[in-house]
Amino acid sequence: MKLGKEITLAELTADLVHAEVVFFGEEHSDSVAHVLQLEVFKALHGLHGNGLSLSMEMFQTDVQLVLDEYLTGQVTEKNLNADARPWKNYKDYRPLVEYAKENVLHVLAANAPSRYTNRVTRNGIESLEELPKEAKKLIAPLPIDTLTGRYYEKFNALLGGHEGMGNMKIYQSQNLWDATMAWNIARLAKKSSVKQVLHLNGRFHSDEKLGTYAQLQRYAKRLKLLNISAFSHESFSKPDWAAWQHLADFIIITDPSVGKSF
Repeated sequence: MKLGKEITLAELTADLVHAEVVFFGEEHSDSVAHVLQLEVFKALHGLHGNGLSLSMEMFQTDVQLVLDEYLTGQVTEKNLNADARPWKNYKDYRPLVEYAKENVLHVLAANAPSRYTNRVTRNGIESLEELPKEAKKLIAPLPIDTLTGRYYEKFNALLGGHEGMGNMKIYQSQNLWDATMAWNIARLAKKSSVKQVLHLNGRFHSDEKLGTYAQLQRYAKRLKLLNISAFSHESFSKPDWAAWQHLADFIIITDPSVGKSF
């Protein structure tokens, strides 16, 4: 859906081609959305060629070397699975990585290493200042802006609406994820060889143009961004588009009767 009207996949990709960064927000177990991601990736590759890069929440910055080695045929998929810490549902993302490998497309390991988000959850975001110089290269520049307003309200509601120091630290770790993904996308998008970045993340990170989307706007104000929000809903056969249009530039409702990937 775009502006309250249903559109085809071809119309979607024709609109997306003009953006420098496209956010594809998913629900991680949505098997239909994963199929659509690959189709969008292929279509944008047809339009941009090797100027297209794929960015993924599903890989962390400290495994970029392993990912690069796999994509260039230096190591095996067994090595990738052992050393790149792919998600448990990597089968859902493997077709995208394999397509990138076959077509010599760059894949960005965008997310912050979990050991640092865990550190923030335990000790607060200020504790990142104590990290060694080499470790700081793996995350967004410090200090990291902890977004307030609507994003905090949504996150707090997700945690049950109970405000407290523990929840604030969890929220700070969420902002570390967002800022690190945004920082890496911004650096990639600024390269002259890159025409477009397709970024995959859980839709909470980009719905309502908050989270990673908002952090990217801070790092690269002039980039043209578009976002997609994809999710299953019981109203699939007759969706109320007006109820969802605030979430993204494009809304994809998938059939809830189709089995989840996990």
